[in-house]
Amino acid sequence: MNLHIMKLNLKYGFLFAMLALGTGKAFGQQSKVANIDTLIQRANRLGLFSGNVLVADHGKVIYKTAIGYADAAKTIRLTDQYRFHIGSIAKEFNAVGIMMLEEQGKLSLDDKVSKYLPQLPAWASKIRIINLLQYTSGLPDVKWKTAKNDADNMVDLMKIDSLDFEPGKKYAYNNNNVFLQRRIIEKITGISFKQFVEDYELKPAGMNTAIVDPTENDKLIARSFNNDGKTDDLVYPISGWTAVTLDDFYAWANAIIKFKLISPVATREIINGVTPGRQSGLGGGSMDGDKMISHVHDGTSLNYQALLVSKVPEGVTIILMTNNKQGNLYSIEKSIEAILDGKPYAQVKRSFLDTFSAKLDLMSGEQIISFYSDLKTKHGNEYSFDDESTLNETGYYLMSKKRLTDAVRIFEYNTQLFPKSGNVFDSLGEAYYNQSNKSLALLNYKKSLQLDPANENAKKFITELDK
Repeated sequence: MNLHIMKLNLKYGFLFAMLALGTGKAFGQQSKVANIDTLIQRANRLGLFSGNVLVADHGKVIYKTAIGYADAAKTIRLTDQYRFHIGSIAKEFNAVGIMMLEEQGKLSLDDKVSKYLPQLPAWASKIRIINLLQYTSGLPDVKWKTAKNDADNMVDLMKIDSLDFEPGKKYAYNNNNVFLQRRIIEKITGISFKQFVEDYELKPAGMNTAIVDPTENDKLIARSFNNDGKTDDLVYPISGWTAVTLDDFYAWANAIIKFKLISPVATREIINGVTPGRQSGLGGGSMDGDKMISHVHDGTSLNYQALLVSKVPEGVTIILMTNNKQGNLYSIEKSIEAILDGKPYAQVKRSFLDTFSAKLDLMSGEQIISFYSDLKTKHGNEYSFDDESTLNETGYYLMSKKRLTDAVRIFEYNTQLFPKSGNVFDSLGEAYYNQSNKSLALLNYKKSLQLDPANENAKKFITELDK
């Protein structure tokens, strides 16, 4: 064959191969987008999702949609310009604000709260700022039924005689920790928390349409509502809540993982909880040295619910915001991740706990198990029974209601269903620990560690209980 012709054949063969490879990648991406859209559309059709979704893969947004309604009457369709409350994720703004001031030398995480808020009772001299960030202050929660504004809540704080526990000794997730962080920021900066967030966080992060504490007069605010069509209030008892669009939320997610506002060192302080599985200022996640590996945070407020998941090495960000909570955002997110990975994925199902919590309040542990088993047999395709999380969430719900005996029974049953899961034995150990049954707590923590040798939480409690 003529050498020139052979070179041309090789050249065009190479180009054809590259074109085919590119076409294959494009088709693969289109397939992912189509599957994600089918998942979301089906969930909406079944009444299991109303809200906005953004998915980025390899650092590029491949899917963004708004589906459902912005009002309870279902007369106004959502668009991607609508802003949503994001529940506890909005607490990231005060946590990042505290770390910004720490990096500027304007406070130390070891400073006592009394240094900045001297008007508070004597307990403020026991609580350090780091305790507020890690929810280990010992403060009781906000009195949501009676506190109508910041002033009311400050009056309630002034009436507290003693803390629920010694600061740093236990973990209790509640909003008085958040409230005091915001007041400390105001004391140091001399401006309102709202102004601080707008000037020093939203603008630098490129969040051009976010609003702190939206009111009835603000436009393009998705209103949350329950399944009976009842609209929730828009204004909250304590202030400082940022409502965001999808683009705002994505800008914030990138600001965190790219360290636009605070350094890797400061980020590490507020992404790690006091123990694994506990909330931190940024919710949760992981870092490898100065590199972000993951950032995960969920938030719920009335019928608003939001979830942010960033898997940094893969360039994946998944954002879900709903104004009609169904308790299924994690299952939707898992399915989207599976689609991105090219793996089989589960269709969206109803949440057992969110659907039946009122009914469970009237049942014993044994009755809950019987109800769960019957529902699983008759409606297995409608509710999520695929993994341990359903009963695990139920057990923690019962613990939050101080129903420890019933919680123990639920966790015990879960270990029978999922005997190879270290997590379910860890949960059972925690329930026994809260019951002050140290021998059974130790037994289950050891079983958990045997199944999951990386469980640092189990190691901590085993060390304590062995003493």
